[in-house]
Amino acid sequence: MHRFVSQTVNKLDTKGRVSVPAQFRQVLAAQQTDGFYCEKAVGDPALNGFGEAGFADADERLRQFNPLLSKKYKTQATAIFARARLLSFDDEGRVRLPDDFIAYAGISDRVLFVGLDRIFEIWNPEAYPTAEAARLEEALRLYEAGEPT
Repeated sequence: MHRFVSQTVNKLDTKGRVSVPAQFRQVLAAQQTDGFYCEKAVGDPALNGFGEAGFADADERLRQFNPLLSKKYKTQATAIFARARLLSFDDEGRVRLPDDFIAYAGISDRVLFVGLDRIFEIWNPEAYPTAEAARLEEALRLYEAGEPT
């Protein structure tokens, strides 16, 4: 199994291009994704990135619903598929982040890639430490309460 792990900061050029970490490109290549799917994160000023495996999970969950008649199908498909964009790699392993995605994540000149197993996030490096601390605090609280973490 290939996983997105670690954290890497890369520069965003004036055209909105950023080099995707080589390890992330290897995971995406293993998933037969030339580039990655990207969407605005829900609840965080960040972007979610993933390959075909991310959509495979969603496909499996949505198979139980009729796409023409089910409101649940349309609700979930809107949240997952309608908001995503495929960002293709150039010859140097870079992608062009859409302007509205850059604004949503508050990114200016540097981009933080955060590996989260099956997905990765893209952050403004200055904004992430607060979110990371809150997540770790919540993970500890859940662990101490005996809840699955």
